[in-house]
Amino acid sequence: MKIMHEQVSFSPRTLLKVKYDDFPHFTYPWHFHSELEIVYVLKSSGKRFVADSIESFQEGDITLMGSNLPHFWKSDNTDESNGTSRVNAIVVQFHQDFFREEIQSYPEFHAIHELLKRAAKGIHFTHPACQKIGKMLIKLLKTSGLERTLYFIRILDVMAHTENYRLLASKAYHLEDYKELSKRIDKIMHFITTNYQRKMTQEEVASKIGMNPAAFCRYFKEKTGKGFSYFVNEMRVGFACKLLIENHLSITQICFECGFNNISNFNRMFKRQTGCSPGAYQRQFIRANVVG
Repeated sequence: MKIMHEQVSFSPRTLLKVKYDDFPHFTYPWHFHSELEIVYVLKSSGKRFVADSIESFQEGDITLMGSNLPHFWKSDNTDESNGTSRVNAIVVQFHQDFFREEIQSYPEFHAIHELLKRAAKGIHFTHPACQKIGKMLIKLLKTSGLERTLYFIRILDVMAHTENYRLLASKAYHLEDYKELSKRIDKIMHFITTNYQRKMTQEEVASKIGMNPAAFCRYFKEKTGKGFSYFVNEMRVGFACKLLIENHLSITQICFECGFNNISNFNRMFKRQTGCSPGAYQRQFIRANVVG
């Protein structure tokens, strides 16, 4: 996988996709997709990365993200042997043209239209709105067909009319003139996620955004809370987790696909990040699916 542009698959002629996730922990690296997305975390805690926003999340966290907004969730490092780190989440993805222009022009849909415009910066819903929205998302999971579509519109309407929300991306993010400063963290993340499968130094990344290595090191640590090498290896391990779950490649193939230069280094870094070996991680996920 050379770039983290997720291709979201929909059933033929389906307006939205609703799924229940049950994973050992969040694994997907920094990515984006054209579809808008709602993520409701039922179980898990960690760091949420959306555009240039980096915040903690916990159970009950609800976000709405606009089209092509880069994001990923990173679970806290907890004891996987007893299942305490498992992720349960409801994810809703829907097309950019869910509300076509002619529908948006009707006054009944004006508030939803404005909501989807705000979603370009990512929206985090707060109490008490998130409690109501969370209950509705659980109910949405149990619906299908036309009932699901109509109920989803009700959820968007509730989201559109609540004042209990915050925008996640900063005011500087995605300004029309694309100033260097406003795009800096986005450029860094884009470069890392398109090059982490090869050897990469912080000097190289610093040069791409016009910073000296020392300033880059301070800036990166301030924005992510982690050193450059540690962060890159976290991404590599996160992608390895996804490949292990998919179970299409051997562990050796996954090692090199994720940018590690030898299997012993891969095993060491993987165990440091997850608490278990790649093989044990894969067996745990397969066993959980069989039991489920």
